[in-house]
Amino acid sequence: MNPTDHLTAWDHAPTRAAWARHMAMNAVGLIGWPAGWVVLIGISTYTPNWFVWIFMPYFLYGFYRFFIQLTYFPAALGIRRVLRAYHWQIVDKVPSGLGRHPGARDDGIWFEFRNPSAPEEKIPLVFLKHHRSYWWLRRLDGPRTKPERRAQIEPLWFAGDPRFLGVVAAPGRGGQAPKRLHLLYQRPVFDSRCVREGWGTDLGAVECAGRAGARYLPEPSQPSAQG
Repeated sequence: MNPTDHLTAWDHAPTRAAWARHMAMNAVGLIGWPAGWVVLIGISTYTPNWFVWIFMPYFLYGFYRFFIQLTYFPAALGIRRVLRAYHWQIVDKVPSGLGRHPGARDDGIWFEFRNPSAPEEKIPLVFLKHHRSYWWLRRLDGPRTKPERRAQIEPLWFAGDPRFLGVVAAPGRGGQAPKRLHLLYQRPVFDSRCVREGWGTDLGAVECAGRAGARYLPEPSQPSAQG
């Protein structure tokens, strides 16, 4: 069955499997860094004292990575909420870039999607968090991006509403399953201090964004699309 035929992305079994692998890798990383400390501490007890200084960069970086790894779990749960609220769209040739988008409030790499309520209008979704964005950085449109790398995210899988939040993914398994799930969102969705953009929303879109985990939502500016 075509991934886009499901009511939500979560109803697509390969998507659930991709999310489970994503969460499993988070768990492996969380366990792996402390395990490395234990192994190196064990080795250092059988070596001269000065040998500890060789391991010191790992101890410091591993401590940092452990706490970074903890932040991946809320993001993974956020991905699941989005996948349970929106269906997959598989989109060809989505505009992207490495520099600041002229219509974005934040610096960062970005994808550009059509406004669901006004298709002639384009909305940027910026990678606001740098963690795990390097893989995407090397594949988005840029002067040094190799064509074979750009092809790895073509077509792009997208579940969400660019006015609020969404999940992007690269195609995997011959295009039948997603991989590299990544959560993107507009800053005002999670920061009440930010002024919202006037992209126009109806009640159905606002309610769906709420189910997907958006915390701060605007009043609908249009009648419901279902009304």
